[in-house]
Amino acid sequence: MATDELHSAGAPAGVAAAEEGEGEAAQGFSFSIWPPTQRTRDAVVRRLVDTLGGDTILCKRYGAVPAADAEPAARGIEAEAFDAAAASGEAAATASVEEGIKALQLYSKEVSRRLLDFVKSRSAAAAAAAAAPSEGEAPAAPSESEVVDPQPAE
Repeated sequence: MATDELHSAGAPAGVAAAEEGEGEAAQGFSFSIWPPTQRTRDAVVRRLVDTLGGDTILCKRYGAVPAADAEPAARGIEAEAFDAAAASGEAAATASVEEGIKALQLYSKEVSRRLLDFVKSRSAAAAAAAAAPSEGEAPAAPSESEVVDPQPAE
């Protein structure tokens, strides 16, 4: 018996027929890695919302973003990253798989960079607001280390 006969003899009839047709089905199958589907983009936004408001290293270092602010910020971050990647030469609609992979890598890097920029700028703005006295408040008294003892004049 030939190996094909052995393989087909031990397999159910439907499996052998499916295996014979695999080559034909594989030739008709294609996929595109770029642009990502809307479902994928929505998943990125959900993950950004979780990252901005959850128990993450970013939140511990820069502060958590309230849920009301996290959703619009995440949508903006994702949209800007998508636009930046789409504007690149690799993201052409007729791009090869390799070019699509490069565009997807650029998209991922842009999402990460913009996320980090957002949390850093938000943290810096919060720190600046905390350091500046608001209207109607007296400036904070100098600490003991800032007070200079006056020297008696001779």
